[in-house]
Amino acid sequence: MDALIFSLNTTMPIFLLMILGYILKQIGLINDEFIRISNKINFKITLPCLLFLDILDAEIAKNFDLRFVLFCAVVTSIVFWTIWGLAKVFIKDKSIIGAFVQAAYRSSAAILGVALIENIYGDSGMVPLMIIGAVPLFNIYAVLVLSKESAEAEERSWGQTIKNVITNPIILGILAGLIYTALPIGLPTIARTTLSNLARTATPLAVLAIGGSFEGRKALAKIKPTMVAAVIKLAVLPAVFLPFAVAMGFTGSKLVAIMIMLGSPTTPSCYIMAKNMKNDGELTASVIMVTTVLSAFSLTTILYILRTMGLV
Repeated sequence: MDALIFSLNTTMPIFLLMILGYILKQIGLINDEFIRISNKINFKITLPCLLFLDILDAEIAKNFDLRFVLFCAVVTSIVFWTIWGLAKVFIKDKSIIGAFVQAAYRSSAAILGVALIENIYGDSGMVPLMIIGAVPLFNIYAVLVLSKESAEAEERSWGQTIKNVITNPIILGILAGLIYTALPIGLPTIARTTLSNLARTATPLAVLAIGGSFEGRKALAKIKPTMVAAVIKLAVLPAVFLPFAVAMGFTGSKLVAIMIMLGSPTTPSCYIMAKNMKNDGELTASVIMVTTVLSAFSLTTILYILRTMGLV
């Protein structure tokens, strides 16, 4: 029972904050413009600040684990290529393949990952290392599959892809933290206080915006591929790869970070990329909504199992 309460205390506050965001949107206290601006501020400012400070406080140079980073990168690659290959074989409607693949593998690793880890351990823990291993590949693979499977077969050069990755604000925040950690100077009090004030707004602002972004009829427009992608995202990937992580000796915040990488809901940025690259935006929106709602229960179940086994 203690493990179940622990798990619910971790996931339910995030889920309830999403519900609040949805309610605020329905009664008109927030609108699409608020959500758009909130996501932009969170993506470009508050979340990079949070990760920058957490890297400084975590002494990442001492805690860096190449084995853990490589595990995240290798698993992300296996997941992506396997889902794409199976989708090419089994999905009859070829126009949805790009959107389906992206939605089935790409997680809210940064936003919800930080939120969950903070609720459990009080800081972002191993999420920065997981992001280093997984998020660049998330972006590279998303551009690749959406380009190859779009209705117009839009092509993007590898130069453009690499530029998109290295200019990602989350990656820049992590790199800035790594660089500053190596410098022989501390962070001035004024700068730390300012960055801390910004960082504290990251998680609640992001989760409210995710809740407010739900669009009922569009989100449920294609229920069959939506549910298949959701099951893969929330259940199949954790069930297949978490045992490997445990077998390799990963526990605590490392194991939770891997769980987030595999089993957290599909990131809302998938919708923007799908629409901009001429893929199925409605299917993407549907998977985002369903995985976000169901993840409160699937992640609680996984955390309960891991907690009961004494792994987190």
